[in-house]
Amino acid sequence: MNKPAVPAAPSPLPTISPVYGPTHLSPADAVRAPVKYYAAIIGLDPTKEQEYRELHANTWPDVLVAINRANIRNFNIFVTEIEGRRYLFSHFEYTGTDPEADFASIARDPTTRDRWWPLTDACQIRLPGTPAGAQWRPMEQVAHLP
Repeated sequence: MNKPAVPAAPSPLPTISPVYGPTHLSPADAVRAPVKYYAAIIGLDPTKEQEYRELHANTWPDVLVAINRANIRNFNIFVTEIEGRRYLFSHFEYTGTDPEADFASIARDPTTRDRWWPLTDACQIRLPGTPAGAQWRPMEQVAHLP
């Protein structure tokens, strides 16, 4: 379920290049890592926050199975407020070898796709810069300290 993104900010930030080192693997090194880390952010509709919290306090078993089958573990969602707006931040570990196929398997799960996402997506506000077809805006990993 796609929602229109919020209009872009008037003055974009300058482009910053990635810097790689022992605590921030290059893309080539990250591919070989046994665990990959993903994070994303999205707005939270304050009028739907209670509903969102209630849904996630008792995530449906079929949704949990789909996530587990996709080689995702240690999935976390955090909420915060910045300048009067509510945001959700997600983070998880991926242990598979084909993230595109594994993540697509979640989208093919009928319970997740047809029942869970319509409820949760209605609580969320897509952010500027969110890729077409995505709900959450991905975040770049800058450091990992094991």
